[in-house]
Amino acid sequence: MHARLYQRPKHALQSGHARTGDWLLEFERDDRLRADPLTGWAGSGFTAGQIQLRFPDQQSALAYAERNGLVVDIVPLGPRVLKLQAYSDNFR
Repeated sequence: MHARLYQRPKHALQSGHARTGDWLLEFERDDRLRADPLTGWAGSGFTAGQIQLRFPDQQSALAYAERNGLVVDIVPLGPRVLKLQAYSDNFR
């Protein structure tokens, strides 16, 4: 089973850094979504896609994946870009 491991990014609307150091492990879908003939909603029998495991660091997440025989793709977090400008730059 394949899984994706990534670090939780900071939300664009928050100024703090709470829970941004967590590592998340999500299972990748292995089958297609199909439309339910009665309701028309899309769904599948893959219930592991609803699970999101949270770990304090990358090593513990990789240890969990190795114990359970998961193939993990690590998605690196992009660089943080700060746009430093003065208040007076708004009026130029």
